[in-house]
Amino acid sequence: MSQPPAAHRQQAPADLPRVLGASQATAIVVGTIIGSGIFLVPREMMRDTGSSTLVYLAWIVGGLLSLFGAMTYAELGAMLPYAGGEYVYLRGAYGDTPAFLYMWTWFAVAKPASIAAVTIGLARTLEFFPAFAWLSAPAPGGLLLWSQIFAIVVTWLITGLNYLGIKKAADFQLVFTILKGLLILIVAGLCFASSTGSWANFATSLPQAEGGFGGFMLALIATLWAYDGWNDLTMVAGEVRRPERSLPIALIGGLFIVGILFMATNAAIQFILPAAQIAASERPAVAALTVVAGPGGAGFVAAAMALSIFVTLNGTVMSGARVPFAAARDRLFFRQFAHIHPRFQSPSTSLVVQGLLSTVLLLFLSQFQQHFELAVFAEWLFYMLTTTTVFVYRRKRPDLARPYRVWGYPLLPALFVACAAAVLVYSYAGNLRGSLLGTALILLGLPVLWYVRKKYGPAIPVEDSHVTQ
Repeated sequence: MSQPPAAHRQQAPADLPRVLGASQATAIVVGTIIGSGIFLVPREMMRDTGSSTLVYLAWIVGGLLSLFGAMTYAELGAMLPYAGGEYVYLRGAYGDTPAFLYMWTWFAVAKPASIAAVTIGLARTLEFFPAFAWLSAPAPGGLLLWSQIFAIVVTWLITGLNYLGIKKAADFQLVFTILKGLLILIVAGLCFASSTGSWANFATSLPQAEGGFGGFMLALIATLWAYDGWNDLTMVAGEVRRPERSLPIALIGGLFIVGILFMATNAAIQFILPAAQIAASERPAVAALTVVAGPGGAGFVAAAMALSIFVTLNGTVMSGARVPFAAARDRLFFRQFAHIHPRFQSPSTSLVVQGLLSTVLLLFLSQFQQHFELAVFAEWLFYMLTTTTVFVYRRKRPDLARPYRVWGYPLLPALFVACAAAVLVYSYAGNLRGSLLGTALILLGLPVLWYVRKKYGPAIPVEDSHVTQ
């Protein structure tokens, strides 16, 4: 027999402390989003669209769609400012099973795959420098590459930083996000100040590109991948001070900052390079700075990319550990994941297991693309489902306090849901094997849920699942 709500409240573990201000929350949004994407995807986008104008349009549309999603999440986060973010919104709207499958997907697939992809991407970026050429060589024994060992070490370095408490990790995020933004502005400034650039490059095209609506959609998916990560802040919402104010400011303001930096960087690349050169460059930003400042300029961009990826990794590790923590507090996952370190006030068990899962992936998968494919389908499926919860809460829970209401409701949330569905269709068709694997991994959570229910009994009711703070 299930226990009464009062007993549940007494048994609920203590929550994580609210120690993050608006500036740190904004740095989590900006620092997590801006990784390597802006430096790399202009090549694929040009090959998809064949037009500098359409590439820029894709950046604008992708930024607006991400903003619509962030505005919707701002309403949800300010209304339900608890650890776990999307898990909390899904559970309140659709019940335990969808929320558990979301948690399972992030815990078992999406976050470990993202961490592995980011660390491998960091190793690949550092290989640009002769001092790091050894990363591409096999390690002793020949079973692993040095890049895999390096990625594992970096994973545990950032996991350790977060183990010491979110305040230290968030301060790190703030300082290095500011530095990252400055480096990106310097890259753009050097390009626009160069006499080798030309506004005529914006009118160039690539005739052999895929083009058409299909090409534009592929380019749009690339921009959405580059903008990805704005949702991570909601996962640490339980540790943000004055969340009713700080969460909307950080989500919406952070995306505006990212959009400005992305569009400035893309414009700078197009100012220096015509369409054909962008499509032929593996790293367009590096190619542009090579034209402007020679090998030193290329090294500067590579260093900026490495720093950018490193800061993204911190935000990814930080946010991912909060989702299984939140589920464990609700007795929807193994109770050990609800453990809070008595000294550092961090979800220590959740962080360690997340690091172990990422390490397993890094040991068995050495290719960046393999990690990326595991995460994309699952992420966009739950972006779409989570955004639909705003309609459910507006209809079923009009009594809930809403410090922020999404502007343009219901049109803008509906538009985001429709576009997320289109992204799913295109990603499923374009990567059928990876998408089917992602679907299978999500469904593997069902027997785990059955076992958890058998072990712990009924979950804590939604209305009693959060400690009053």
